[in-house]
Amino acid sequence: MITDTEIRISGMKVLTESLGDVEAERFISLIQREPFDYTKWRQDMEEDLSIKEISKRAMALRCKNT
Repeated sequence: MITDTEIRISGMKVLTESLGDVEAERFISLIQREPFDYTKWRQDMEEDLSIKEISKRAMALRCKNT
């Protein structure tokens, strides 16, 4: 099992490689800004979506719930 720090580092690496620094920070900000049920959201996602499409859908869901 890897440590929490290793998970954070790996997660940030994936986000920044896929979205770039600015959009990765925006994604994190969006997730932290309001209550968010990641498990329910993820169950509704399709497995083969790109990071950009997942981010787009997450932002749309956020707008819908505000």
